[in-house]
Amino acid sequence: MKIIIAGAGEVGFHLAKLLSYESQEITLIDTDRDSLSYADNHLDIKVLKGDATSIAILKEAKIDRADLLIGVTASETTNITVCVLAKQLGAKRTIARISNTEFITHKDEVGFTRFGIDELISPESLAAAEIELLLNQSAFKDSYEFEDGALTMVSLKLSRTAGFVGKTVKEAAELFSEIHFVPIAIQRFGTQYTIIPRGDTEFREGDNAVFITCAGGGEELCKMTGKMNTPVKDVMILGGSKIGYKTGRDLSANGFNVKLIENNKEIAFDLADDLPKVLVINGDGRNVELLEEENISDMDAFISVTGNSETNIMSCLMAKSKGVKKTIALVENMDYFELSQSIGIDTLINKKLLAANNIFRYIRKGEVVAMTKLNNMNAELLEFRVKSTSRICNKLIKDVKFPRSAIVGGVIRNGEGLIALGGFRIEEGDYIVVCCLPRSIKEVEKLFL
Repeated sequence: MKIIIAGAGEVGFHLAKLLSYESQEITLIDTDRDSLSYADNHLDIKVLKGDATSIAILKEAKIDRADLLIGVTASETTNITVCVLAKQLGAKRTIARISNTEFITHKDEVGFTRFGIDELISPESLAAAEIELLLNQSAFKDSYEFEDGALTMVSLKLSRTAGFVGKTVKEAAELFSEIHFVPIAIQRFGTQYTIIPRGDTEFREGDNAVFITCAGGGEELCKMTGKMNTPVKDVMILGGSKIGYKTGRDLSANGFNVKLIENNKEIAFDLADDLPKVLVINGDGRNVELLEEENISDMDAFISVTGNSETNIMSCLMAKSKGVKKTIALVENMDYFELSQSIGIDTLINKKLLAANNIFRYIRKGEVVAMTKLNNMNAELLEFRVKSTSRICNKLIKDVKFPRSAIVGGVIRNGEGLIALGGFRIEEGDYIVVCCLPRSIKEVEKLFL
């Protein structure tokens, strides 16, 4: 695919980096010479200095041959303008990064596709939604929903007391036959290798295991692993950033008791005016005395979303030491993800990764409805819609030649999530969730064309 990315900032560079690994033809446009120089020296892509809203620059980038244009500059106005121009000049599909979430809420009413914008994404909204989902699935480290929760991906670290530790996948399935979850990926403790489990794969203590669950599967998984999916009610947020604001607004609207701490006095007063259901406190969230005065030990969850990754990590560790059960830290450095298991924070989230996951489904072949990369694992979760022409249509799962490094996690049929085993027959219109390692993605895509 020929892909043009407007904006060489954090999200743009990260997208270019991920896409260049897949041998896509990437052109990165930006006005900042230093950002382009860094990208040019570190990535196998073409860079172009100039204003992405310039028709001459877009033509120089060969916009008429572009399969996809992604506008991810710091200015949403620029991103929208670039997408409109690109579509008129021949780009097949366009995606704009925006910060005003009203655009997403009313996108059908406004009709952005008529202007030439196929998709709108807001990294801040994606992060806020991810945080709320994690609080509703408090027993798990990571979570992702398909089709409004018909199927849910969850991950957790297996302790010695987990009911299936020491057993193979096949033995566990025979022992617990009436279950509503299936393992799709395992990372052994102390390694960076991702295993796609088969029948003879053994569960071990310390494994970071990822499961697909349907209705009731989360509760079963908690019982069998000794985890507690305790309800989260009282939440403390550190940082009145866009993510802090959106998270506080959404959580308070859904019945959570929210305290938000912001160091900047002017921002704190604005937040207090805009968020009447949130208790906004003006103060330094790194001050332990302040946190103790605000009863941090009584909180069910602590979320740190300041602009500083190290502050977020350290404040979450401090919250853990005060007995807070669920901690979530926003980090910018992707390398920190590898530390999340060892440093004791429940979940790390990253805006760039969330935005990239959302955009990546447009890169994949076949009718990809949703897609996410597994945190700290070299694997992707893809949701395909089965067409009448798909090679997988009207076949039993066991008769489909899936590569060994891919596995079917579940099927959504008529809105109902199902854990589908080898004897399940796939039909047109089914939504199939597949977990696969990068080397098998092309083979899996061919099954759904």
